[in-house]
Amino acid sequence: MNDKINCLIDRINRSLSDSVKEKPGLIDTVIKAEEYSLTAGGKRIRPVLALLFCEACGKKSDDYVNVAASVEMIHTFSLIHDDLPCMDNDDFRRGKPSCHKKFGEAQALLAGDSLVFLAFETVCREAEKKVIDANTCTDIISLLSTASGAYGMIGGQVIDIESENTKIPVGVLKELQRKKTGALISAACEMGCILAGAYDKLEYARKFADNLGLAFQITDDILDVEGSFESLGKPIGSDQKNQKTTFVSVYGIDKAKALAKDLTEMAVKCLEAFEDTDCLKALTNELLTRKK
Repeated sequence: MNDKINCLIDRINRSLSDSVKEKPGLIDTVIKAEEYSLTAGGKRIRPVLALLFCEACGKKSDDYVNVAASVEMIHTFSLIHDDLPCMDNDDFRRGKPSCHKKFGEAQALLAGDSLVFLAFETVCREAEKKVIDANTCTDIISLLSTASGAYGMIGGQVIDIESENTKIPVGVLKELQRKKTGALISAACEMGCILAGAYDKLEYARKFADNLGLAFQITDDILDVEGSFESLGKPIGSDQKNQKTTFVSVYGIDKAKALAKDLTEMAVKCLEAFEDTDCLKALTNELLTRKK
């Protein structure tokens, strides 16, 4: 990561930590569970994308870190729930015990639920402080709601669960991943445009995110085969264990890598519609070669 992106990540991490620093006695367990998962590490790709797209649309992003952090709260909710025994049943996340292994299933479930509402509360508070106006607040909450719900990320998870032990067509696989992984990535990119008031750029942001989201998921599928627990912070081979159709199982490793490269190049091309995209290009290319 370059210095600018590292600086954004530091600011996002501080915002996330501040969002859960108050722990009233009677409810401290669930907030500690939220804090545990929010601060367990992570690439912070989604909030970084939001801030970089804001700047690529010609507006400084300094005031919008808290708004951008909201998308990471929703992403973290999805990870907590994905790890639960009723879902992917993973005991580790980012090299640490999963939230439910640390706090129990009930508290993990509630922590995930609470993070969704914390995300919306965070956006509304920024409107109350006049950091964003009421229309921008409404547009962002609508965007996050749609991207997270049955027509977005949760819908992708439904398709994923119902596709276990089944060989699904590649078209269904792409739709699954466009929802499960891509929807929140797209929301992050679109959020940056909305924060900058650049509604005319939303279509280009979506096209970028569609390509990046698929490339990102293909790389995840590859790492689940070629990665290691040390680098990923979680066991590898879970896709095969759960008999899931992946881009690797459909195309094989070499063709999957070639497809991820092509999608990355198409994503970079979509950035021609924006200004000051050096950091966005660097991040997009780095995600292709990541090891975790």
